Amino acid sequence: MEKFLRDATEFVPILLQGVGLTILVTLGSLILSTILGLLWAMMRVSGIRVLSWTSACLINLIRGIPIIVLLFYLYFVMPDFGITLTALQAAILGLGIAYSAYQAENFRAGIEAIDKGQIEAAQAIGMGWWLTMRRVILPQAVRIVLPPYGNVMIMLLKDSSQASTITVAELALQGKLIASSTFKNTSVFTLVALMYLTMSIPLILLVRHFEKKAGKG
Repeated sequence: MEKFLRDATEFVPILLQGVGLTILVTLGSLILSTILGLLWAMMRVSGIRVLSWTSACLINLIRGIPIIVLLFYLYFVMPDFGITLTALQAAILGLGIAYSAYQAENFRAGIEAIDKGQIEAAQAIGMGWWLTMRRVILPQAVRIVLPPYGNVMIMLLKDSSQASTITVAELALQGKLIASSTFKNTSVFTLVALMYLTMSIPLILLVRHFEKKAGKG
């Protein structure tokens, strides 16, 4: 135990640098995936066949590509087409696109859970489709999708470790670099696991809170 505490004192400051990048990648990807996911969901429920079909194809395409392959494509292949991204940009873009498919399905489920009669009533008083979505459907759908949205945040936090495959020095890569140079694998990866757990627990509690509120509602 004393040895672990000594190692922790030495390694934690370095690992915390990785934590900062992990949080940055997670937040950036979460914002991007939310925007894109909402867009795909709106297209899917628009009632316009071309938009709905396009959205369904995009979602299936994104879900069918492993995240690591998408990251490699953005970081290593896109420069061949004249588009060069930094490792951080590629990580945020790749994870954001990958998770937009899951966000889209969550948002679509939330929208479709709203009683169709509310849409008909809104349209009967002269509201257009977009105004109906903005004022009637989306505010209610948001409450429905909060629990699964929280789960997406947790999964995205953990999957941010895949950014290490394209040299983003987030928590997982920092741990790997320290372990490879010191050979103190047990101490280093125990610390890495504890740091991920420390970041995940508040999100887990938040999801539980959302689920309880949804259950009462």
